[in-house]
Amino acid sequence: MKAVNEGKAAVILDNPLAIARETLTDWGNVAKPIGEPVSMERGRLMFRRQDGSSEMGMWECTPGRWRCDIARDEFCYFLAGKAAYTADTGEKLTVAGGMAATFPAGWAGVCEVIETVRKVYMVR
Repeated sequence: MKAVNEGKAAVILDNPLAIARETLTDWGNVAKPIGEPVSMERGRLMFRRQDGSSEMGMWECTPGRWRCDIARDEFCYFLAGKAAYTADTGEKLTVAGGMAATFPAGWAGVCEVIETVRKVYMVR
């Protein structure tokens, strides 16, 4: 499988939970950490439009808290782990492996990864 597909070919990610952490690309620390520990991100980009208007991939993140500002609509399916999201409006939600979630563009708040999270996602 190519890491990034900019064409019209379908891309399949077979058994994403079985993909070894060491084979994912190190994406560094989260952008806006809050305290310690600082979460580390890894992932695999599966598809990105040339104009950057949408992308799909797999993301993994270690425990920690950070400021989260969603710039584009996002759909994600959590494969493993546990995280809590607290919106600036006060709304709280917890996600775990086996759950799907959507975050509309403009969602803002704090994300706390409690157990290392792995998800597949699409943003547009």
